[in-house]
Amino acid sequence: MVMSAPPAWSQVEAAFQKIWGYERFRPPQDTVIRALLNQRDLLAIMPTGGGKSICFQLPALLQTGTTLVVSPLVALMENQVAELRERNLSAAVIHGDLDRFAKKRTLQAVAQNRLRLLYLSPETLLNPAVWQVLCQPQVKLNGLILDEAHCLVQWGETFRPAYRRLGAVRAALLQHRPPGTTLPMAAFTATANPAAQKTLETVLGLADPLRICLSPYRNNLRLAIKTVWTPRGRQRSLVKFLQGYPGQSGLVYVRTRRVAETLAADLTCLGHKSLAYHAGLVATKRRRIEADWIAGKTPIVVCTSAFGMGINKPDVRFVAHYEAPGTLSEYIQEVGRGGRDGKRADALTLVRARTGG
Repeated sequence: MVMSAPPAWSQVEAAFQKIWGYERFRPPQDTVIRALLNQRDLLAIMPTGGGKSICFQLPALLQTGTTLVVSPLVALMENQVAELRERNLSAAVIHGDLDRFAKKRTLQAVAQNRLRLLYLSPETLLNPAVWQVLCQPQVKLNGLILDEAHCLVQWGETFRPAYRRLGAVRAALLQHRPPGTTLPMAAFTATANPAAQKTLETVLGLADPLRICLSPYRNNLRLAIKTVWTPRGRQRSLVKFLQGYPGQSGLVYVRTRRVAETLAADLTCLGHKSLAYHAGLVATKRRRIEADWIAGKTPIVVCTSAFGMGINKPDVRFVAHYEAPGTLSEYIQEVGRGGRDGKRADALTLVRARTGG
C-alpha cells in the first residue's frame, strides 16, 4: 500500500471506544498503534493478557485493504476471528480444515479488498492458491503481523520450516506493487529473550523496528512450586489444589498425550470434570473441547502445550503444571492463560526433587 496519512488520533480513540468499549488505552498500546499507523516495523514483547491483539487489529480496521496476521494455531486464529465477527468486523481465517468453498469465498473477499484482517498460518500463507491471490497488484495489503512470534524461534529450525521463509515474504509481495508501496511488518510475543529478539529481527528483516519490551509478569498471577516425591504424591497434590476451585475454569498442563488421557480420566472419576487435549486428536474434537471449555461446559482441560496459546478466556482461575514445562518460554505462555480478566489466578507447578521433572 502506498503510504497515506494516518487517521486523526481522535478517530483512533473513538473507534477503540466504540468497538471494544474501553475508555483509554493501556500503555503501551497507544505507542504500538501509532507506530503501525505510521507504517513502522515493530517488535513488541508484551505480557499475555496485555491486549496485544488490539494493537494490530485496530490499525487494520481503520484502513482500507487487508492486514495479514500469521499465527501458529488454528484454535488461536478461530478464537480471534470469532470475537471480531461478534462485533460485526471484517475478519476471516484460512486453514487446512476449511472446505474449499469457504476458502474460495475468503480469497474472493481479499481479491476485492473487502476484508480487513486475514488470519493464516505460515504454511497457508505460502500455499500457491493463497499466494497467487495476495500477489495480485490490485490487492491492497496494509501490513504483515506475526503473532506469537516466539514460535519462529522455537519451531523454525524443526517441524515448521515455513517460519524461516517469512523473511522473504515482504520483498516478494512488494515486487507486485507499484514503486513507493510500503508493507510494514510487526512481530508480537510475550516471550523473547535478547537472543530471540535478535533472531526475529534478522530472520524477518525488520527495518529499524520500534522495540517495545515489557516484563511478562502480571501481579494478579500467584505463582507457586511444590516438590513431590512419588507419582501418587503428585496426583494427590494436584487433586488437593483443584479442590480449592470447585466448578471454576482452569488448565492442567502435562508433557505427553498418554499422561493427558490418563490424568483427565482419573480426575473425572474423582469428581473434577476434565477432558484431555493434545495434537493427536482430530481437528473436530479439538475444536469441540475448546468451545466447551470457553463456554464453561467443561471446567478443566488436561492438555499438552498444543492447547491454549492466545485463546482469550478471561475467567481462568488456575493453571497447574502436573509436569514442569520444558522451557521457561513455555511456562510463561501457559501460566499467562490465567487471570486475563485482571482478577487473581493461581499457578502451581509440581516438580520432583533432583530431576526437576
